[in-house]
Amino acid sequence: MAAVTFTPVSDHALMVQLGDEISDALTARVQQLDSAIHAAAPQGLLETVPAFVNLMITFDPVVTDHAEMEQAVRALLQEGAAAQVPGAEREVLVCYDDDLAPDLAAVAKAAGLSPEAVIEQHLAAEYRVGMYGFAPGYAYLSGVPEALQLPRKPKALRDIPAGSVLIAGPQCLVTTLTMPTGWSIIGRSPTEILRNDPERPFLFDVGDRVRFARIDRDRYETLCKGGTA
Repeated sequence: MAAVTFTPVSDHALMVQLGDEISDALTARVQQLDSAIHAAAPQGLLETVPAFVNLMITFDPVVTDHAEMEQAVRALLQEGAAAQVPGAEREVLVCYDDDLAPDLAAVAKAAGLSPEAVIEQHLAAEYRVGMYGFAPGYAYLSGVPEALQLPRKPKALRDIPAGSVLIAGPQCLVTTLTMPTGWSIIGRSPTEILRNDPERPFLFDVGDRVRFARIDRDRYETLCKGGTA
């Protein structure tokens, strides 16, 4: 197990690094530590931002400092981080029609599968939200089946529509904005990830479990227009 490292970030934050290689086990440790920090509520704590292998802690520099926050976190690590709170299960709808999944055929060919088999494997997997990053609402999901774990494209494409379902390596992502990407696009979702709610701006929390559910084109179009069919 890699040694835990602490790195001061500006005058009001501390980066806690629990390891170097992304894995479900390490991400679970990060989330357990995150839960323990919030339960203990060290003096001056403002916010934590968990990622795959590390955790950023922001604090009020008038109340505490890097050394005191590190001491509080080390004490929690020695005690053993609290058990991870089971994440909620979220459903994301996805349509796999050819024009909405421009890389599905290429993924199938590279994986030695039919396009339908790729879809079946993608739907059968359970994903977990490991972190947010890159753009608002971009939730990085672990859990892509091994057969579908293909590298990124050598060159990113511009203007990929919001709602695109992407895979690269062991990760999956649903875009929330029109953005460039070098990941493989295997479907599109009408499910709203960004929410008009300041208290809960994203559909997912870190640690939530995600399952994809297939819909046909008619339902996709209806939901995109604000319908409920």
